[in-house]
Amino acid sequence: MQVELYTTAGCPYSEAAREDLEWRGVDFVEYDVERDQEAHERMLEITGGNRTVPVIVEEGKPVQVGWMGRGCVV
Repeated sequence: MQVELYTTAGCPYSEAAREDLEWRGVDFVEYDVERDQEAHERMLEITGGNRTVPVIVEEGKPVQVGWMGRGCVV
């Protein structure tokens, strides 16, 4: 199962999501949507235009947008 994490630098919720995935031993690919325009566009397509990070995607579908009900807007 391919897991993707869409984040931005400096977002504490992105950091928390990353740490949780690492703690649980989940293999994932991380994309910084502020530095990677293609990843940013892909995230918007996956979320239907939602600009909140972090976004955790499994098998091409968002399973979580934001972290614990909070997030950073990009």
